[in-house]
Amino acid sequence: MTPPSEPPRRALDRRSFLRLAGIGLASGTALTLGGCGIFDSREPINTSGRVDFRNPLRIPPLAEGTVRDGTRVFDLVTQTGRTRIVDAGVADTWGVNGALLGPTLRARRGERVAVNLRNDLPETTTLHWHGMHLPAVADGGPHQAVEPGRTWSPSWTIAQPAATLWYHPHPHGQTERHVYRGLGGLFILDDDEESALALPRDYGIDDIPVIVQDKTFDDAGQLVETDRVDNGMLGDTILVNGTAAPVFQAAATHTRLRLLNASTARSYAFGVSDGRSLELIATDGGLLPAPVTIERILLTPGERAEVILQLEAGESVTLRSYPQEMGLSDSRARSTGAADELDILLVRAVADLRTSPALPRVLANAPDLHTHRVAATRSFELRSDRINGESMDMARIDDVITVDTTEIWEVRNAHGQPHNFHVHDTQFQVVSIGGESPPPELSGWKDTIYLPPDVDIRIALRFTDYTDPAVPYMYHCHLLWHEDKGMMGQFVVVEEGQSPTSNGNHHGPGHG
Repeated sequence: MTPPSEPPRRALDRRSFLRLAGIGLASGTALTLGGCGIFDSREPINTSGRVDFRNPLRIPPLAEGTVRDGTRVFDLVTQTGRTRIVDAGVADTWGVNGALLGPTLRARRGERVAVNLRNDLPETTTLHWHGMHLPAVADGGPHQAVEPGRTWSPSWTIAQPAATLWYHPHPHGQTERHVYRGLGGLFILDDDEESALALPRDYGIDDIPVIVQDKTFDDAGQLVETDRVDNGMLGDTILVNGTAAPVFQAAATHTRLRLLNASTARSYAFGVSDGRSLELIATDGGLLPAPVTIERILLTPGERAEVILQLEAGESVTLRSYPQEMGLSDSRARSTGAADELDILLVRAVADLRTSPALPRVLANAPDLHTHRVAATRSFELRSDRINGESMDMARIDDVITVDTTEIWEVRNAHGQPHNFHVHDTQFQVVSIGGESPPPELSGWKDTIYLPPDVDIRIALRFTDYTDPAVPYMYHCHLLWHEDKGMMGQFVVVEEGQSPTSNGNHHGPGHG
């Protein structure tokens, strides 16, 4: 909760927000600095130039599934495992089809996909397809709980543009802990339009997943679940794809980095150590209309961005997270990690670097949700672990939305600490920030956005294809401890004139 009196916040004007939060934050480092007690001092961490990058970056295996009767089928298992992440020892971890994290799933627009998810964990969990447009019964939220030993088999048709999505657990009240233990992975979508562009696309060679997470380890190399301060658990060791102190050997002049902030609480401001610019080509829901040259990119938990890093033969640069101007008081910035400067990933270009084609000047059509035809406007205030004064209730439907309509949602963080806002099922268009038009960095599709304190943000959403008066989707803060404590609501999408037929307390087939 916000203290009764708090030091003055650092000013966060529109220029600062648009410059730094144009899309999100990121961070990276693999230097352990002393366990959970480090945050008690509330002093910033700075690991710039201090990380001994020595471990080859792990590339998650690519799972393209098996086509059966015209459906691409992915067989997944959530399981326990043992992983040596740091030199001190072996950690107990959770993973999907392995000991830590999961494979990168890949499918194409128009394809029918199905997932057979077996839960071999000792606890009930779920897998949510973050950013995916799909029926509510397939969403993998808290209502699709999969008990130990049970299997859940959702299916849907890919009906959205090429994008970098991801999957992660979403059990009610336990999401932060399950993500922290290691469950998650990328879900890449392809389409004909993106495939026709001259972009890096050789997975693991010039098209690289960069899953950034922060962890804390004890002296024996075990994962430590720290005390939660403001945001939730903050770690002092940064992993990329589960790798500490990671090094990637770049083979081409252009490398596509698919950045995912998969941390549960920490935000990052990605940039390059020598100050060179990056070309931002995509955000949460797919390609931007055109590349945007940036020096920093803000990614809060759950956000993604695709950037092009350009290198010359023999060069080495470090992907770094810089301190973030998030509209917080100085003490809150320290306690939430926003004042930290962290090295993430060393990228080293080989001597015989392959020359990449020039980037296209046009990438995709800009979103157009016809906001002159708005069916409803809704307001959401995030404060003190609640949305609009309500704590999450699995048996309560908060909003009823008519299919094939466009709505404006006005979202405000009325709290002195960081929050962001994620909506299930649909990608949205940012209409305005603090009453002004968004920058080019926010001109594409989004499903998660940072909410600076006391800044009004308007987003436009359209709800298509799927209706279900009995099974809800979620909206929530994606700082996962906040979600677990109740900063989440539920909505159903119905036919015109239809009313909800359930109190929302629905369980999927994986529930006993």
